Amino acid sequence: MPSTNERKQKHAKDTAVQGTNDSSVVSKVSAAAQGYFNDVFLQNFVCKVSRRAPLINRGYYVRWRAMDHCVRKFLHITESCPRRQILSLGAGFDSLYFRLHSDGALDRTVIFELDFPDVAQRKAAIINANGTLTAMLDCYLSSQTGPTYVSSGWYHLLGVDVREESQMEETLGAAGLDWTTPTLILSEVVLTYMETQCSDAVISWAAKRFPQSLYVIYEQIHPHDPFGRIMQNHFLKLNSALHSIQQYPDAAAQRHRFMDKGWEQCVCLDMNAFYLGLVPEEERCRIESLETFDEYEEWHQKCSHYFILTAAQGSLMAQALLTQAPVSSASSLCKSSNTTVLCVQTIPVCMDGLGMAASLVRPGQVLLTGGSSKGGRGAAARILLRHQEGWISAIVDLSRELDDRLYHTATSLPGRGIVVYGGRSSPLNPVQSIFKLNLGPADSENTEFVKFSVEEMICTGNPPPARWRHTASLICHNGKYFLFVFGGKNESEMVLGDGCFLCLVQHHWTEIPVDGAAPEARHSHSACSYKGGAVVFGGLNRMGVPLGDTVVLRPNERGFRWTKIEVQPSPVPRYSHSAHVIGAKLVVVGGVWLNCNGVPGGLIINLTTHSSVEFRLDTTAVPWPLMLHSFCSELIDPEEAELLLIGGGGNCFSFGTHFNTQPVTVDLRPVLG
Repeated sequence: MPSTNERKQKHAKDTAVQGTNDSSVVSKVSAAAQGYFNDVFLQNFVCKVSRRAPLINRGYYVRWRAMDHCVRKFLHITESCPRRQILSLGAGFDSLYFRLHSDGALDRTVIFELDFPDVAQRKAAIINANGTLTAMLDCYLSSQTGPTYVSSGWYHLLGVDVREESQMEETLGAAGLDWTTPTLILSEVVLTYMETQCSDAVISWAAKRFPQSLYVIYEQIHPHDPFGRIMQNHFLKLNSALHSIQQYPDAAAQRHRFMDKGWEQCVCLDMNAFYLGLVPEEERCRIESLETFDEYEEWHQKCSHYFILTAAQGSLMAQALLTQAPVSSASSLCKSSNTTVLCVQTIPVCMDGLGMAASLVRPGQVLLTGGSSKGGRGAAARILLRHQEGWISAIVDLSRELDDRLYHTATSLPGRGIVVYGGRSSPLNPVQSIFKLNLGPADSENTEFVKFSVEEMICTGNPPPARWRHTASLICHNGKYFLFVFGGKNESEMVLGDGCFLCLVQHHWTEIPVDGAAPEARHSHSACSYKGGAVVFGGLNRMGVPLGDTVVLRPNERGFRWTKIEVQPSPVPRYSHSAHVIGAKLVVVGGVWLNCNGVPGGLIINLTTHSSVEFRLDTTAVPWPLMLHSFCSELIDPEEAELLLIGGGGNCFSFGTHFNTQPVTVDLRPVLG
């Protein structure tokens, strides 16, 4: 018999879990109001419509779309059956019955919804008070005592704890459920809030009691990487911990779980695979045009941490609700046991920021411009200085302020100058101005105070469109230095594929002949100066898919020529990483990738032999989740091969904004040979 304290704790946790229903329906209403999907009934279950951020709207769209996809597919494959059923476990304030009724899609279909009695009672009260909703119920019966709160010919709302198997069976039987009828069982972020033994029991119970059935579950995976740790902490703070995610941490484990619990067939996709593989391109384009959006890293990470699974048995086993996406051949690189591991060390300087740009002033001195931090947008320029006693963060005195900008570039020039180009203040406001920073004389009395003179570059010629998430590399042509600007995006173009040349002597945008097939348009890629030209790697293409190609812009007699390098083994596609050339090797660190366990560590591409090797980063010495995207990096001293990683993090879906609170260093010598 549970003690009084245990019962109180259980009640508090159950109440917290019920609260997730309320926040979820508000977010779904927001997505529907912005046109992500059509559901006019959801708004009846909230007090007022509140607009969520575009990232949250997209996240709830793909959740809604996945569940709706499975429901519609089930109705299609059972259209010849004399009767079919949908059983929704932990249904909350879902509007499924009313939506399907309005669409005329409920022919011979009975819907049973189960949830905690308190939730079912609240939902029944809303339905009872709404004439539009009650008019959609035939033979309507409303009860305030339960366990049957609403009963009609095609819809039953039942208040019962899903963990109570015998009570659930009795309630469903009394409501008229037929155990042998083809049945679709739904559990949308429900089982994970139960203790694992309870959720396993529900899966086994469903397999045993429904011989002709399909099960659909939408939940979280990947608890151990930085995003997964932040996600778990979020639910812990809400007193609604994610339980089964520890025992079943990935798609493979979830598939084995259902097969072990009695199901005959199972398909599990993360939401990146679902969105890119099962949502038509035309629909994706529509979704991506609804709101201004610049949170690609968080979007892909959110989708990699949620999955849609379908399991089947009986005569429905051959009817797949989902199509298994092919596994990328590159994904095996993520699990390679031969991968070198490099240790990450923190440096004791408090500094955070997203979308900053870094440039090496001189060995051991790194200038940081722009970005956003815990203090807000428009962070003042800062410099990191390494002394014999360690690192310090120093004040930067600028003769004039730089424009507020994120995702810009700051390119070091010969003679200790720096060109700051591009960026944005918001996804609707790209920055047009270009600045050149010149380092002033050192202050021998105050080494923590660094001066720069700032001049706005007034450039002639035909300027390229304003942009952010681009690259700007120093290249050489006919004895002159040029800033080579490639790719990016802006408020009107999803990706830009042009390459533009700014003469740094004459401040003139110059046309230079470029031969060869130009690389695919992209943003959030890397480009490094290399032998007078540049080497481009990765990025995100027009369809929102990461790239893994390596392309070199080589000088020739006329100007330049694009040459694609066929690297073996093929690198895992990624974006939002950083890269540096050391000798004949391209060193890539961090970023975001898809269809892979874990997060990117690093990659070495030998530009001479065209070979590649992945390496992992050991972050056990870092006391917070280290998110290596929207960050910047610099080689502190190329001869020492020590890489400094600064800033990074992101708006982690609805789990809050995360900042890497301190810079970290990585010694690259073990992978450079």
